Amino acid sequence: MKILIVSDTHGRDRELKKAVEKERHFDRLIHCGDAEGRDSFIEALADCPCCMVSGNCDFFSDLPRDEELCIEGNKIFVTHGHQYAVSAGLYGLMEEARQRGCSVIIFGHTHRPLVEWHNGFLIVNPGSLSYPRQEGRKPTYAVMTTDGKGGLNAEIRCLDR
Repeated sequence: MKILIVSDTHGRDRELKKAVEKERHFDRLIHCGDAEGRDSFIEALADCPCCMVSGNCDFFSDLPRDEELCIEGNKIFVTHGHQYAVSAGLYGLMEEARQRGCSVIIFGHTHRPLVEWHNGFLIVNPGSLSYPRQEGRKPTYAVMTTDGKGGLNAEIRCLDR
């Protein structure tokens, strides 16, 4: 299974379209918030099951604050992250995931890409396609793949501007 993970698109569609085309034939899309009212557009563009959560810029959104998914036996916690003070560290996020029994954490908000194993969690932040904040400031997203036996792999991928 191939999962496209994006975040912080902030209503800008150009880079999102590029990422979708580049990764076409994925099985699921996860958007970690700050889509800014583009939920229906994103679902139509992805043309597959989508999981989307609200971010701090998703005013008047009906999207949930957090979601839990189970993919090939892996319980996944998806959130934007601002409610867990992710800009100050990952402790609150890991504690929430632990209480929910999740082993994978997918979040956004910082606009900085991250894939790491930490304290037994696979932690993924796809960065931002619209307003990247890491060195080099390339638009980023993540791709997670499964092996059909419960194994997961995630990597950050970049778009050229």
